[in-house]
Amino acid sequence: MYVWARFARMAATVKSRGPYKPGGTSRLAFRCLPTDIDFNIHLNNARYLMLADLGRMDIFLRSGLLKLMRERKWAPMMGGVQSVFVREIRLWRRFDVVSSIETWDGTQVIGRHQFILDNGETAALVMTTAGVYDVANRRFVEIDEVIGALGFETKPRQPSEAERIFMASHAGLRALAKGG
Repeated sequence: MYVWARFARMAATVKSRGPYKPGGTSRLAFRCLPTDIDFNIHLNNARYLMLADLGRMDIFLRSGLLKLMRERKWAPMMGGVQSVFVREIRLWRRFDVVSSIETWDGTQVIGRHQFILDNGETAALVMTTAGVYDVANRRFVEIDEVIGALGFETKPRQPSEAERIFMASHAGLRALAKGG
């Protein structure tokens, strides 16, 4: 079951969080509910990715990207994801999901989703790589073009060591999945 009620709440309150600009963050507050848990009575590993989706959607809505994608018949495409779980999120525990666009290179953007417990400790970190697909022209759009179309004049920063490791891991797994 997708997190439709949480999506509706996020979408209904998007204006209260103000516009998103590159370099900013999305911070969404949650509580671990009975529908989120597995047999260990903590947040199910699949639910982390669904909640990270909400962080991305918040960024899409607040930046104007969702509107732009509809106008241009573009579609967001997830390329890969890597998750690290360091602390459990137990039933009824409050936590935040802090999402950001870290940097980009060519047609790939690197996203980060940090799950932060109510005491400030990190429970999990999810790194993503994604792109924007131009359906009509059957191509991935350069992220600089997307950023420019949104009205920003921001340039990407160089990837950090952790981001380079993530991208190398992603490239290796992608090659393996394609039979290489």
